[in-house]
Amino acid sequence: MAFLKWGWIDLVSSIPAFDFLRWGRLVRVIRIIRILRAFRSTKNLVAFLYRNRARSLIGTAALSAVVLVIFSCIAILSFENDKNSNIKTPFDAIWWAFSTITTVGYGDKYPVTDEGKIVAIVLMVTGVGLFGVLTGLFARLLVEPEFKKEESDIKKLAEEIRLLREEIAQKHRSN
Repeated sequence: MAFLKWGWIDLVSSIPAFDFLRWGRLVRVIRIIRILRAFRSTKNLVAFLYRNRARSLIGTAALSAVVLVIFSCIAILSFENDKNSNIKTPFDAIWWAFSTITTVGYGDKYPVTDEGKIVAIVLMVTGVGLFGVLTGLFARLLVEPEFKKEESDIKKLAEEIRLLREEIAQKHRSN
């Protein structure tokens, strides 16, 4: 009975093996729900990482990329079971995931099923976002020392102006 909680999707997805029940192929789309179930368990991990996101942005981005690659490898291997599929081994899935998340996309490995294409879309969009975040972070790290230097110069100038005003005010009172 515990298997039937989520296993019924696999049972219904196997129906297209019979010629007279080909309509069961529509149920294959429901298999995406199994992948989403795995993402629910990462909610606690994401909440922990975002508590101190300013200090752990690089770690968060790297961990997010690794988790995304792992889940997309698992998803693509489970979805790409078509005879025309060219992603058949775990190494093929890892190669495809890395070339997709980095938006290189060599074209030697690609999904042929609709579910696999959806996984690829998610991986591409998040890959662009992750690399955008990392690029912005590195740019900020390169520019930040200049801002701190200018900030300290402004504080020194403000202090000098305050001292000059006090000196002028004292001379005004003495006259």
